[in-house]
Amino acid sequence: MSDDVLARFRAASASADWVFGRAPSTPAAMFRDLAAFAEEHAVEWDRYGERGGVARLEGEVAELLGKPAAVMFPSGVMAQQATLRSWCDRTGSRRVALPDTSHLVHHEQDGPRRVLGLELEWLTTGRETPTAASLGAIGGRLGAAMVELPLRDAGSLLPAWDDLVALSAAARERGVPLHADGARIWESVAHWDRSLAEAAGLFDSMYVSLYKGLGGSSGALVVCGEDLAGELRSWRARMGGTIFSMTAAAVGGLRGLREHHAGFGANRSWAIALAGALREHGLRSFPEVPHIATFLVYAPGTADAVNERVVSCVEQRGVVPSGLWRAADVPGWVETELTCYEPALARDPSEVARMLAEVVLGPSAASET
Repeated sequence: MSDDVLARFRAASASADWVFGRAPSTPAAMFRDLAAFAEEHAVEWDRYGERGGVARLEGEVAELLGKPAAVMFPSGVMAQQATLRSWCDRTGSRRVALPDTSHLVHHEQDGPRRVLGLELEWLTTGRETPTAASLGAIGGRLGAAMVELPLRDAGSLLPAWDDLVALSAAARERGVPLHADGARIWESVAHWDRSLAEAAGLFDSMYVSLYKGLGGSSGALVVCGEDLAGELRSWRARMGGTIFSMTAAAVGGLRGLREHHAGFGANRSWAIALAGALREHGLRSFPEVPHIATFLVYAPGTADAVNERVVSCVEQRGVVPSGLWRAADVPGWVETELTCYEPALARDPSEVARMLAEVVLGPSAASET
C-alpha cells in the first residue's frame, strides 16, 4: 500500500461516517466523556494501582468472571508476560505452549523470549483451535499453556466449548497452569451461549482488555486466584507498570462495561447476517458463520485497485465502507477484517453488503452478482 493512499484514507475518514468498528474520537471528546462518567459515578483517584477507580474496576471484573482477584496493568503485553513468568516460576519450567498465531509471537518483538527467557512451543498452528490432543502432543514438562480466545489473526476463531472443557481437564490432570488470552472474551461468550464466569472457570488465569470491545483508551486486567494476584503485583512493579495513576484507563473500562458489555450478542447476530449477505454478492467470509462480531472477508482483485475504490468512496461519499485491504494468501484475492459494532447495527446488513460489494468489486462487477 502506498503512503499516498494511506494518507488520503486517514485524512478523508477523520470526518466521515464509519460503517465498521467505532468512529475515531478526539482526545478532547474522550476526556469529556471520561470526566462526565467519573463525576456521575464518584470515581476517586488510585495511587500506584491501589484504591479508587482501579480497585473498583478490579472488583467488578473479578466478580463478572467469577475469580477471587483481578490485577490491572497498563498494557496487555505486560499483563500476559507477567502472568506466564509467574506460572513458569511456580512450575520450574520456562516452556510455554501457545498458538503460533498468538499476539505474543507476532506483535511483541520477541518479548516473551528476550525479556523473560521463556521457551515457546506451538500448541496449535495456523487456523487450528486447541484441544486436549493438542496439549498431549507436547511432551516434557511445561511451565504453562496459553490459548487465545478468539484466534484474532486466524479470523477470530473460537474452539468448540466441549474442546475447551476437555483441554482444561487435561491441563489440570497434567498439572499445567492454563492461561487464556481473553482480550475479546467479552465478545466470545455469546458464541458458546455461556457466561463470562463459566468461560473463565476453565482457566487458572485470564487476561482481558479494556479497549478491545469495551472501547476504553488503554489498559488490561488479569483475573486469577489471590495468591497469583500478589505475584502479579510484584511483577507489575518490576516491569515498570505500577505507575502513579491508572485512573483514566480504569474509568474507560468501567464506562465500557456499562455501555458495551450487554450488546455483544446483538453485534454477533448482525455480523452473521452480514456474512450471509456478502456471499450473495460474491464476497466470502471466514469463518463462513462468524464466531464473534469480527471476521475476515475475501474478494477477487488487487489491493491497489480495491483500496483506490475504498478511498474514493470515503472522499466522494463521506462514508468509510471498510478498512483498507491487503493481498490474501491466494493470488488474485484480497482480504480485510470487519468489526460489527454500534455504527453497523444502525444499518441494514443487506444494504451494507450491497454497498461493500459495489465498492470492492466495482459497480459493474457487483451488478452481475
